[in-house]
Amino acid sequence: MRLKPVPEPPADLDALREFRRAVPLVPGDTDDCCARLRRRCDLPDRQTANDWLAFLRALDLVEETARGFVRADAEPTPERVREGLREEVLLVPEALAALDAASPDDPLTAADLFAATRERVPRHDRARDPDWEATWRDRAARLLGWLALVDLAAPVGDGPDIPESERGYVAGDAV
Repeated sequence: MRLKPVPEPPADLDALREFRRAVPLVPGDTDDCCARLRRRCDLPDRQTANDWLAFLRALDLVEETARGFVRADAEPTPERVREGLREEVLLVPEALAALDAASPDDPLTAADLFAATRERVPRHDRARDPDWEATWRDRAARLLGWLALVDLAAPVGDGPDIPESERGYVAGDAV
């Protein structure tokens, strides 16, 4: 089963290392790990911390043991993050296929990715969230940001005045 939560991508892999370091070396239960993530990474709430914990686990940077969660003995290299995204995160294969089909003249935007994957959004997410389309459109923008972080996507027309939700992408060098 693939993971749904996709937190805001960090600016670089060094920032991702800080999230990994916030998870204890000695196993802790979910509440303890989330509290530690919130405190050390200045996260706004427990749900955001829980999303990060699940996401770090999907990237094999955190392990779940019988005694709780623990920091994995692995660094967040571009290769490890790429593999985790490809293998464990919902809609990444579809995003990569859409990026392959995009061109600099017609780059993939978050709205395009959402339109291409709309029918794949789990039914229970649609039922429980009255604004599910906006939620999943935002998720598409974050997902493209993660793919760009590890060179699976490359921004087109990158600039500070282009909102993340409107930025276009094509396949990156690491595809």
